Amino acid sequence: MKSNKFLLLAVFSFVFGLGANAWDAVGHRIVAEIAYQNLTGKARKQVDAVLGNRGMVYQSSWPDEIKSDTIYPQSHVWHYQNLRAGLTRQDITGLYNNPKAEGEHLFYALDSLTKVLQTDKTDAVALKFVVHIMGDLFQPMHLGHPDDKGGNRVQMRWFGRGTNLHALWDRWLIENTQYSYSEYVAFLNDCYADQKKQLQQLSLLDCIFLTYDRQQQIYAYQEMGDTNNYHYVYRFRRDLDLSLYTAGLQLAKTLNSLYK
Repeated sequence: MKSNKFLLLAVFSFVFGLGANAWDAVGHRIVAEIAYQNLTGKARKQVDAVLGNRGMVYQSSWPDEIKSDTIYPQSHVWHYQNLRAGLTRQDITGLYNNPKAEGEHLFYALDSLTKVLQTDKTDAVALKFVVHIMGDLFQPMHLGHPDDKGGNRVQMRWFGRGTNLHALWDRWLIENTQYSYSEYVAFLNDCYADQKKQLQQLSLLDCIFLTYDRQQQIYAYQEMGDTNNYHYVYRFRRDLDLSLYTAGLQLAKTLNSLYK
């Protein structure tokens, strides 16, 4: 009952824009499932030993679900990294290499929690957070502008529904596909089979900069004032797909490195 209460509170916060959840539960399962499928046998065995069989998929949204609890209050700011407009790759590299430079946010959390796992591979809490926030890192609005809280203050209409730019990328673009998480994973695996090796060669810093570039494109499109939702889906569907798929590959790479 207690876990159900936390889940309901998390959903309530999400729907009414009170929180800043990254990909909703479906999005996080997509990322975690792609990662799980790309773990080495040794890494998969160790991860399952910590979280249970396929636990990294089933528990991938846990860090969002506990936001209503007071047990990890410091974790609320781990889900995002404020990146203002006009940053260069050098600027972002500097922030990534100095993760506390602008507060204990996503870069800091990822750095700190991976170090925890380097020391103690059985730390279930650290592992669940790494699985989750690696997905957050690829949601462009979680690298959004600080003045609008990553798009949470950018109001818009989505097929007759009032929402905001952040929630659009968290949930509504994914829901628009009408795929279950397993169907979406199958689609992405088929869609990017020929590009998989190339995408796996990207560094995490490469991916962060690509996500930031998407963030800039999203804001630029918003400024155009195009309110046709079909146009929006056409313009950004491939960005959504690549974000989810690449997040899964990078998560697998990170876990394979940790659980050698």
